[in-house]
Amino acid sequence: MKASHSHRRQRGAMIVTAALSLLFLLGFMGIALDFGHLFVVRTELQTAVDSCALAAARELDKQGTAITRAQSAGRTAGNANRVNMQSATWSGQGQIVTTEITFRDAAYAATTNPAVAVYAQCMHSQPNIRIWLMQAMGAFSGDTAGNPATRSVTANAVATRASAQTTCPIPIAMKPKAGGTAPNYGFAVGEWATLIQAQNASAGGQIGWANLDGSNSASETESELENHCGTKVGDTLGTPGVQTSVADVWNERFGIYKNSGDPSSGRPDYSGYAYTALNWPAQFNAYNGPAPGSPASAQNFVTKRAAFASCADTGTKVKGANSCESITGLSLNSFQKLAVPGNVTGGHMQYGLDRRIVTVPVIDGGNHVIDYACMLMLQPLSIPMTDTQLEFRGNAGAAGSPCTSSGLAGGSAGPLVPVLVR
Repeated sequence: MKASHSHRRQRGAMIVTAALSLLFLLGFMGIALDFGHLFVVRTELQTAVDSCALAAARELDKQGTAITRAQSAGRTAGNANRVNMQSATWSGQGQIVTTEITFRDAAYAATTNPAVAVYAQCMHSQPNIRIWLMQAMGAFSGDTAGNPATRSVTANAVATRASAQTTCPIPIAMKPKAGGTAPNYGFAVGEWATLIQAQNASAGGQIGWANLDGSNSASETESELENHCGTKVGDTLGTPGVQTSVADVWNERFGIYKNSGDPSSGRPDYSGYAYTALNWPAQFNAYNGPAPGSPASAQNFVTKRAAFASCADTGTKVKGANSCESITGLSLNSFQKLAVPGNVTGGHMQYGLDRRIVTVPVIDGGNHVIDYACMLMLQPLSIPMTDTQLEFRGNAGAAGSPCTSSGLAGGSAGPLVPVLVR
């Protein structure tokens, strides 16, 4: 009898010990799972605010609309990410808003002045992240205060613009004027330069098609207009002929499409308003200058960009009265539609990116990249294709350049790229 009693006591003690051990292990499991969940959400949120800060910093070109554009670009880029276990809606707990995107000057003092803002900061707190097992443990133990049902995580990122080692230019190249040297190679800021369509026909002071991969393939030119990164000083560029299909990808930057295209897939610039001798007779400084002799509606690019103007200004017609063709005098055969202008859903506002302020390689007589220029794409390509024009906006590495390229940061004098600093 004594032995049987002792055996039962041992079994009871083992059950209690096993139960306590299981509770202990469940506690550790709860900590691991819940903190793992918080870590995943924190990582996702950090990616979102990193995207926000980089996109916002890219717009800090010291123009009057820089802050507005930076907030719009930062909010759009950040909220395109998925947060809280890859939730597209961030589990309905709120996404990045304009007030969470702030700016600082060179001394890192807070500012709302677009002329001095050099840093963009995005900060967001994600509330109400469910803590599953720890909450259950709290309910089991009676300690609900020490084991809340939800937690919040916060992420912060700061970005600015810095010189790049590599760049993502468009596949054309500028030849310096005779005797022209760095930084502007004989050009004046605001001067219009001509892109020659004939193969290898551009002379000093002009622009020609130039494949960034060094090939002479006409189809490669079209591909590189979509995006080609990795170009650096010293590269040898190709001298391709050009095919009419290159107009499709060039003109989408102006929000001009054939039947199969639209702004959601062929992203336009913030504005498609174009400049030719017809609507800008001065043929100088269409970027931010006055318009002497121009129609009253022909405002500069900075103004039209702030209004999200289309190639037809406030309209959507390619042809006919008050259309893209009538304003510019260009022929756009085979193109049928424009991105919607103005502060409305769709078109230049919803899908717009900075796609007409472009980085252009400067080349020597041997087609070697020696530097980068910043240029404004003035006009869509007409059909049949004719020579077109771009406006010189200075050296792409200048501190006040409106050009911000994509590429690898860390250069000493290359075009500016957005980089994270915190």
